Amino acid sequence: MSHRQVPRTGRTFAALTTVAACTAGLLAATPPASAAPGTPRVAARPGTAAPYPNLAPRPPMGWNNWSYYSCNINEKVILDNARALVRTGLAGKGYDTVTVDDCWMAKQRGPRGELVPDTTKFPHGMAYIGQELHRLGLKFGIYEDVGTLTCGKYPGSYGHFKEDARLFAQWGVDYLKADGCNVPRPAGRTKEQIYRDVYEQQSRALLDVGRPITFSVSAPAYFQYDGDAVWHRVIDWSARLGNLWRGGRDIALEQQSPATKWSSIVYNFRYNAGLAALQRPGRWNDPDFLLAGDSGLNRHEMQSQMSLWAMMAAPLISSTNLAGLSPEAREVLGNQEIIAVDQDPLGEQGKVLEQNDGYTVMSKRLQNGDRAVALFNAGDAPRTLSTTAAAAGLPDAPSYWLRNLVTGHGRHSGGTIAARDVPPHGTVLYRVTPRAGGQDAAAGA
Repeated sequence: MSHRQVPRTGRTFAALTTVAACTAGLLAATPPASAAPGTPRVAARPGTAAPYPNLAPRPPMGWNNWSYYSCNINEKVILDNARALVRTGLAGKGYDTVTVDDCWMAKQRGPRGELVPDTTKFPHGMAYIGQELHRLGLKFGIYEDVGTLTCGKYPGSYGHFKEDARLFAQWGVDYLKADGCNVPRPAGRTKEQIYRDVYEQQSRALLDVGRPITFSVSAPAYFQYDGDAVWHRVIDWSARLGNLWRGGRDIALEQQSPATKWSSIVYNFRYNAGLAALQRPGRWNDPDFLLAGDSGLNRHEMQSQMSLWAMMAAPLISSTNLAGLSPEAREVLGNQEIIAVDQDPLGEQGKVLEQNDGYTVMSKRLQNGDRAVALFNAGDAPRTLSTTAAAAGLPDAPSYWLRNLVTGHGRHSGGTIAARDVPPHGTVLYRVTPRAGGQDAAAGA
């Protein structure tokens, strides 16, 4: 990247009056006064954690409150959105994990050093949230931080990894998102050594509790602007320590402008699309949340994000008001053929075939030998986009069946994969099947 700016990797609050102190360049030099007494220094040697079990054989799916609600959460908000997942049928299509992000806890730990939920926001406690989610057939995700404080300045897990992991297991947590704000910087250690140490401690603590907890690592997001060699190396060890990892900036928030939301979607797509070689089945690059349903995004923009995230085998984690989801947003999120591309058992991230400022062409290999091909128009005017079956990696064949996964329409092609007048900010997503003959009996063509 030619333009290096301070990444917005942590939390940005509803009023947008402060930039989160959890960006890569704003790490505390020493633990703040609010850190627990006797907080231990991080371990001296990296590389000691066992490989994390594959608890996410396919990209995780679900809902997280952050982009829409930020810190404005409570028991009702979380459970209303969980019930909406079930009511809309999205849970049945795979959106099965509800994650409570930052600001769920009290500002101070309890008398035994334990994390304490904010009793105003969560009067019944977090174990109750887990019980209710499990009763709905959903999984329970929670947010913490490997630093002394979360990005929202609530107690972090630094110095408390084992105790916090045990508490999460007691609450029935199935998924942990561990951010990286406010990580102390002891003298004589590199930033990478320090981050690797604390994330290893978190990883080991989760392994020791005897409950399978999918682990989302945020470490790479704090290295996006430190040079590609370091960034990619951090992704490599993050894949050993957890199941998925945030690679860069947070996606935009609900209260930001439509233009900012769209720019954020395109930015996160472009940085993540370049990381295909670093992902493998069960270890997922995470470009952050789906915004389908947020105000100001049109149908083409929502559809493009969903299609491009599916091409990248990215986690499909909605972050909007599901209780007020529009019919078109529900259709975008619930498109089973596009979900199938994302969740394809082969688990490959699609590759960029051609890209410039105005468009991207991608191809993704699927388990049955088909290819998914995305023609993305990032520009502000209609554009005709095309590639060929050979360029997309398909074998030579007399004919190819092109099924548009948005419209459901299909047609034959002799080898050209094209879409005319792709609308501004739109994406045409084809599933391309080589055929031995010139005819096809596919249902619903």
